[in-house]
Amino acid sequence: MAHQFTQPELTIPFLSIRGVLDKYRQQHPDKIALYDLEQDRSISWGELADSADQIARYLVSRGVQKGDRIGLLADESLDKMIIWMGIWRLGAVVCPLNVEINASHINELLQSIEPKLTLWHTDLDGGALTDGVIGEVIRFDRWENETNSKNDNTEFFTAVSKTDNQIAVESENGPDDISCIFCTSGTTSRPKCVVYNHMAYWLNGLNTIDFLGLTGDDRTLEYRSFGWNSAQVLSLMPWIETGLSMYMGPRFSRSRFFDWIKTHELTFAAGVPTVVNMLLNEPTGVTADDIPSLRLMTCSTAPLSPEQWKQFEEMYGVTLLQLYGMSEAGWICGNRHYKRQMGTVGPPAKHQEFLIVDSAEEGCPPGTEGEVTIGGPQTCVATISPEGDWEDQRTVRMRTGDLAIIDDDGFVRVTGRTKDLIIRGGVNIAPLEIDNVLMQHPKIREAAAIGIPDKIYGEEVACYIVVKPGENITDQEVLAHCGQTLPEFKSPKSAYLVEQLPKSDRGKVLRDDLKKLWAENN
Repeated sequence: MAHQFTQPELTIPFLSIRGVLDKYRQQHPDKIALYDLEQDRSISWGELADSADQIARYLVSRGVQKGDRIGLLADESLDKMIIWMGIWRLGAVVCPLNVEINASHINELLQSIEPKLTLWHTDLDGGALTDGVIGEVIRFDRWENETNSKNDNTEFFTAVSKTDNQIAVESENGPDDISCIFCTSGTTSRPKCVVYNHMAYWLNGLNTIDFLGLTGDDRTLEYRSFGWNSAQVLSLMPWIETGLSMYMGPRFSRSRFFDWIKTHELTFAAGVPTVVNMLLNEPTGVTADDIPSLRLMTCSTAPLSPEQWKQFEEMYGVTLLQLYGMSEAGWICGNRHYKRQMGTVGPPAKHQEFLIVDSAEEGCPPGTEGEVTIGGPQTCVATISPEGDWEDQRTVRMRTGDLAIIDDDGFVRVTGRTKDLIIRGGVNIAPLEIDNVLMQHPKIREAAAIGIPDKIYGEEVACYIVVKPGENITDQEVLAHCGQTLPEFKSPKSAYLVEQLPKSDRGKVLRDDLKKLWAENN
């Protein structure tokens, strides 16, 4: 099957961050740009543009130039994002290493990235995080919307406020300039880093706008770390491209989530499977009448079952869109606000060179399972291995490791991971199919199927179950439920009840950990 792709015309032409900030400073200087929900404070687009300019002047005064790397270590806050915009205003590279990962890994990553300057928030142990790191290291506290009156000249914002505003900042970012170096998940071993340029981010943002129909009138909610690619492409880039107002929380709060939406009349909220399941299985009592402004939520990181999707929309009256991406590629597929199909991750992203291939690297026709590959200018330009080696990604098509099928209407259904396939008697079984059947049981909250060793078939199917609060279920009930829907060779032969499934910090089920758990107990 021949592969042809033509990059569509950009619905919003590329602008440098300097151009973006100048535009919104002229159009709506008093409009809220960023709102910090935790600290109940905000910054307008006019203030943000002025602050970014002043930060850029300060960086110039310290000898930082376009293309230099700047480490940015902080939890999510208004202060962090203001600094981020100042770095991009200059044309420097932001390195927002996620402080949720192991502190020793952050230190190692900083040393491999070799930043010209590293900025760390005063709430962190900056000494441990930056020990041995080359370049300047500066602490930052709070941004203030008036001249900073602090006397501590070693604090970043104080020093910025005292910078000569006559310093010229001639540089700005172009589409091919490196924009960001961030790390992937890494809780037990050092993670790898991913390198993006500004055009890749811009295209990802346009895909998000296509998925969600966002405009400058929207007020969006993001509570995940901007050190992760998903928050960058779902929330940060549409904010930059449309000039909407973005509201930030440092993390998800079930008790405050709907209050945030009601109080600020938010129109869109990010979502992940963990949040969707939490709101489904521990209902808040909120209905569509309570949150009339919220028209859309998304779910990405891991596939939702059609049952979860339908139940969520019925419970809260909010349209839910399943999206699909990865750190190295950005958006791969996504359901649209104008076109969606439950049980799928939607059609391929508009600006993504998407192709499902067979074992011979040939394109698969509709209805045929294969591995998802991606390429083009939306993807990262390089990755940095845990050993610190840079690997150019611009000349290769990326293999995602995900198995999928595209139908005649262009909707893609992810069927599993190549490494997670259960091979029973020479037949490949996708555990995700079994997960979805298990999730149809009214007593089951979460489920995951795995392959376990078998003397006859090589592998046999087993499953782990988390029961909904207040419910009880036996392993025989679980097996009987699967037997009513699945053919015998796909049906689990054993079921195990657990309090929770092991997951990554991104919410993905760690099936390898379940295999280890099985081996320890059998």
